[in-house]
Amino acid sequence: MIELTTVADDEAVFHIDGEAVTYGGLDPETPYELHGTAFVTLPRPPGARLATVATVNDVHFGETECGVLEGLAVGPVLRSEPGETPYPDLMNAAAVAEIAARHPQAVVAKGDLTTTGSQGEFDAFLGCYRPMFGDRLHYVRGNHDGYGGQSFAADAPFAVTLPGVTLAVLDTVVPGRSAGQVSAPQLDWLDELGAGADRPVLVLGHHHVWVPGSPSRPPGYFGINPDDSERLVAVVARRTSLVAYLAGHTHRNRVRRCASTGAVPWIEVACVKDFPGSWAEYRVFEGGILQVHRRISSPPALAWSERARSLFGGLYPGYAFGRLEERCLPIWPR
Repeated sequence: MIELTTVADDEAVFHIDGEAVTYGGLDPETPYELHGTAFVTLPRPPGARLATVATVNDVHFGETECGVLEGLAVGPVLRSEPGETPYPDLMNAAAVAEIAARHPQAVVAKGDLTTTGSQGEFDAFLGCYRPMFGDRLHYVRGNHDGYGGQSFAADAPFAVTLPGVTLAVLDTVVPGRSAGQVSAPQLDWLDELGAGADRPVLVLGHHHVWVPGSPSRPPGYFGINPDDSERLVAVVARRTSLVAYLAGHTHRNRVRRCASTGAVPWIEVACVKDFPGSWAEYRVFEGGILQVHRRISSPPALAWSERARSLFGGLYPGYAFGRLEERCLPIWPR
């Protein structure tokens, strides 16, 4: 199998029969054809490159069964074999090594740090990420971290200011529930931050938004509830410094857009723990930002994520991988 996994402004990464093959030194915004696949490299935003940011989400320390979804008994259910490193530990350790090689100024974990919300699972997350990244590590809880009313990773909203970009991190958790919210005080905080920002702002949270104008408005929406989604979209619409929203939660690579925010991407990034085994790199330039999807590519990590292709009756790759333009894309100033 040959898959084009990543396209940046200067490189392309293929995965060929379970092995990563990287082509570097490419020219920006240029057509290429490799391995019978045609693609165009990302445009390089104008100006100097100022910073690198990495994000992970749905790392799920403590998980022991992969492919279990309440109300859906499709199978298979995968587990680490006896004597193997537990797959969340394996995938996250490999992600940390890859991210560290990019020397990011900040690393943000966008929730579901744990599986059951236990202190031990949270300590395992910190034990994996903090020794490498120290005070460059920032994190916020996801629904799995708040199922039992736990309070760790609940310090958002907070902002991280870097050369060329501000990261605005929101807490979207409703304790005890899978669905999400954004509280009125957080929206006011984001509105004020956006009004005074002197550089582009990336907004990050665990849950994805409901897109205003969608044909259905389910009260139990799996992401941010429709009322709060509308309020969040309205803040982004009026504060042009807010250039993108970055989420996890759905375990898929997807980009949607809202009528009132135009070209602003509302992004979801696939999980670390199984297929495709993702993290996201953000290259910050004076004139824009590039999202570059990374598939975790150490041989043991690839062996596990390739096993996970079979999840949900083999339908999982079509759901989780996303189109190339949903994995790798420019984020422009407004």
